[in-house]
Amino acid sequence: METKTTDVAVSAQRASSLVGPIILVGPPGAGKGTQAKKVAEIYGIPQISTGDILRANVAQGTELGRKAKEIMARGDLVPDDLVNAMVAERLKQEDCARGCILDGFPRTVFQAEWLDNHLKDKFFDSKRGRSLPPIVIEVKVGYNDLLQRLTGRRSCPNCGRIYNVHYQPPCVEGICDLDGSNLVLRPDDREEVIAERLRAYDRQTLPLVNYYQKSGRLRTVNGDQPVDVVTAEILRAIENGDRL
Repeated sequence: METKTTDVAVSAQRASSLVGPIILVGPPGAGKGTQAKKVAEIYGIPQISTGDILRANVAQGTELGRKAKEIMARGDLVPDDLVNAMVAERLKQEDCARGCILDGFPRTVFQAEWLDNHLKDKFFDSKRGRSLPPIVIEVKVGYNDLLQRLTGRRSCPNCGRIYNVHYQPPCVEGICDLDGSNLVLRPDDREEVIAERLRAYDRQTLPLVNYYQKSGRLRTVNGDQPVDVVTAEILRAIENGDRL
């Protein structure tokens, strides 16, 4: 009974406390999206994905969305300043008042520097008498495990359910449990494509990891563990980590 009471009290505290900005860093297949959703639910803060923001702006026909649509129609990448402007608009919304978890942003040192400047004094902790800069958590997973996670993915073309032949296989090999459709391997999940994605991630993200490491804000968790264990480590990193 005492344990349940304590758990309820901890949950209530998490759902009402000032969390500040949280950034998840990790390669494709590390489970960032899964962890971001869990952490967002636990603290009652929004998960902010640049992909979602971009699609929403385009769908809503905002000025930023129209600019991005024109750029993408030419086959070009949306530039940092436009992505940053969309993130700035999203952070103004009321649900970000206590904090947010950023999934997939920043991706470059330029974006990280912009974010540090933009968030200055936004999340002010009156108890400590200081603002809360982002706390950065790197979800680290071994290269071979990443390959297994990504190349093992199979999806149902009808219901969209995702399986993994190594970790979460269907009851019948190659067949969706829900509707009996034949599962497919997406082109992006081929080994040669994934290997290049992982190399590109290393090239792009290593400077970002170094940037946060130098500022003392980087916390690393072992993403090779079960999902709930990884979540528990992330929560400890958030609640025990000093924000320098």
